[in-house]
Formats: sequence, structure tokens, C-alpha cells
Amino acid sequence: MLKRVLVGLLRSHEHTGDKAKDPKLKSHYYRLSKDRAFEEVGSVLKKMQGYKVLHEVPNIGEIVMEKKTMAGRTMDITIQIVGTSPGNSAVDIYSASRGSLGDLGANYRVIQEIYGVLDKKLSSYRA
Repeated sequence: MLKRVLVGLLRSHEHTGDKAKDPKLKSHYYRLSKDRAFEEVGSVLKKMQGYKVLHEVPNIGEIVMEKKTMAGRTMDITIQIVGTSPGNSAVDIYSASRGSLGDLGANYRVIQEIYGVLDKKLSSYRA
């Protein structure tokens, strides 16, 4: 946790991926086709308190959202849904805070919150 805050002093973005060193930042996989995953993930994200879906691009599997922090900063969040094989999809998240200061780990926490909600709502599809 302290490491995240220290990293956050300098960095104002965070992202997930297959090669992430932190296990909590690894891509999440679901047993859903890309189109179905896009629908399911989009539906879950639209119901999340404090987040606003701004833009959806189904053909490339991208959902753009924003979240306002208590301090009044805006976080830009991009969710990427990629079909990995027939009937399976990966979900990755990129979160960045607007402004020049670090985020004190806020983007890391946002990613954990989004994955937590997705995993709970889509638990039966978790690969």
C-alpha cells in the first residue's frame, strides 16, 4: 500500500495487462464472446456509483468513462474488451488523473474497484 502511494506521488496513471508485475494489475478474463462481454461490462459500468460512461465504441471494444474525485480532480478511464478466443474475452483498464500532480495511488484503487465489481457481477463467467 505504501509503495502504491509513493509511486503515486510521481505517477498519475495506471493500467492493467498480461505482463503486469503486480498480480492485481493482470488482465481479467471472462468466458464470454467479445460482443457479449462488451454488453455485460457496459451494463455493469453504467450502474457504478460515481462513474460516468462517456463513450462506447463496440467495434473496437472500448468504453470511456470518467470519475470525479473528492478533491475535484477528474479521472479518465478506458476499458478495453478484447476477444482472446471464441467465447473468451480479456478486460483491461487504463486510468489516468488529469493534472500534473501524482494520484497517490488513486488510479490503482479505481482499477481494483472496477475489477471487483466486474468480477462480482460476472462471477459465473470468470475464466
